[in-house]
Amino acid sequence: HSALGYADPRGRVELRTALAGYLARARGVHADPDRIVVTAGFVHALAVLGRVLRARGEREVTVESYGLDLHWNLLHHAGLRTVPLAFDALGTDVSGLGSRSARAVLLTPAHQFPMGVPLHPDRRAAAVDWARREGGVIIEDDYDGEFRYDRQPVGALQGLDPEHVVYLGTASKSLAPGLRLGWMVLPSGLHDEVLAEKEAGGASCGALDQLTLAEFITSGAYDRHVRAARLRYRRRRDQLVAALAERSPEVRATGIAAGLHAVLRLPPGTERSIVQAANWERLAVHGLTGFRHPLATVPREDALVVGYGTPAEHAWAGALGALCRVLP
Repeated sequence: HSALGYADPRGRVELRTALAGYLARARGVHADPDRIVVTAGFVHALAVLGRVLRARGEREVTVESYGLDLHWNLLHHAGLRTVPLAFDALGTDVSGLGSRSARAVLLTPAHQFPMGVPLHPDRRAAAVDWARREGGVIIEDDYDGEFRYDRQPVGALQGLDPEHVVYLGTASKSLAPGLRLGWMVLPSGLHDEVLAEKEAGGASCGALDQLTLAEFITSGAYDRHVRAARLRYRRRRDQLVAALAERSPEVRATGIAAGLHAVLRLPPGTERSIVQAANWERLAVHGLTGFRHPLATVPREDALVVGYGTPAEHAWAGALGALCRVLP
């Protein structure tokens, strides 16, 4: 069967075509199927990009003050330093881009992880202006872009300038992390280098998984699945907020207009002990400190990062009760 023959290194054309239509409709992405490269998840995509940037002579990448150390470590492993930008209520302060030698920046503009703040429209425009002026590359991690509840959807940054933004997406949040399928929408100037690096790395994406996802998207089932998941997660978000108001009124939840997690603000000096107590309750919560870049200059804050998408339905009420027991 042709599906099991030698693979196109960009990924199955059926999936790339389906993604081009879906991303244009749902996220405002300008995506030609020929500019989409399917990857074995987000981590694979970022690792490939890191190696390409290093091969181009880049030495550092600017990143956000908060994020996943896994991503920073991937870039470090590719030979790139990560330098954090300042952060405030308007999101990442991209004015710092002009003072760095880096010509690449990793951003989560739709819903900053973990703080939950969308990048302010003026800063979105400023980031794109910087990339055009300096010949820079914006790596857009469209984190939780599909899950929004209380605000109008924030379109992908890539739609503002497809030639200076690499758009990264994944099925891990909307479907399952184990699926290990992601995608890059590439500027023409990076396409061939990224494709060559991906081929050299040897990681492959299962043809049957790709064809299944393509059919899921084109049939409309993926849209229906995301809509149903959005309603389910919104209900959980509302239950979390209500439980906090009733049982832990001193704790304020922020970053909850979209996404699958909340940041719970804690009294100063309590983060470590509350994380420990939560672990004793077998809750998978994390302190905000663990998401702060080692070189970040933003003031330290005590907070919990609490995901509400993971617990099984039968375990949700119990997990919520256990969380409230450990909060002040």
